[in-house]
Amino acid sequence: MGIIDFFVNLLSDPRAAIAGWIIALGPIGVYSPLFLIVFVETGLVFFPFLPGDSLLFAAGVFSADGGGLNVWATLIVFYVAAILGNTSNYWIARVFGSRIIDSGKVKALTPERMAKLDHFFAKFGGLTIVITRFMPFFRTFAPFIAGTGHMNFAKFTVFNVLGGVLWVTLFVLVGYFFGGIPFVQEHFEVIVLGIVAVSVAPAIIGAVKAALNARKAKKAAATSGDVEVK
Repeated sequence: MGIIDFFVNLLSDPRAAIAGWIIALGPIGVYSPLFLIVFVETGLVFFPFLPGDSLLFAAGVFSADGGGLNVWATLIVFYVAAILGNTSNYWIARVFGSRIIDSGKVKALTPERMAKLDHFFAKFGGLTIVITRFMPFFRTFAPFIAGTGHMNFAKFTVFNVLGGVLWVTLFVLVGYFFGGIPFVQEHFEVIVLGIVAVSVAPAIIGAVKAALNARKAKKAAATSGDVEVK
């Protein structure tokens, strides 16, 4: 229950989690869990549910004057964690990808998500690594799919660095510049939920569209079959 409570509290209120770490670990030690959470979310396909966007935003809030964190240290730690996380994910897929997929143990790697990412790679190429940085779940799976054969490592690294820097910079600096506004302070949990909702929206819309298209295709196939029988 302890680990479950930890993840529930982290997901629901990352601000309280960071405040607790600052008190318990100090202004330097606090960067260890921050690094670890972003690294694990982006580096291991088993943890796509970790709160990357909201954690970056909350850390940005604490990086403002008097918050306990230094904005430059926060940015650098998250840059390194995001880039190394994706790199780790890529090489895990490169070496073990087919076995992981075939085992079926990663339930989140559904055929639908795999197909969606295949579509992204076909349409956007390397920019998929940048685009999916801003999409929870997909940002965890995109480097994994890239490692299974969609992209060579040099090209992947260019887009990995670009996407990691853009993602971290956006969410940390939004928290840094706007986190001190009284309205944001008073409605922090609601704003965090809003960030999560906005981040997840493209994935939900894509899933709904895919389901509708599949239903239309199934209905069209059934209609075609009826016509042939007649």
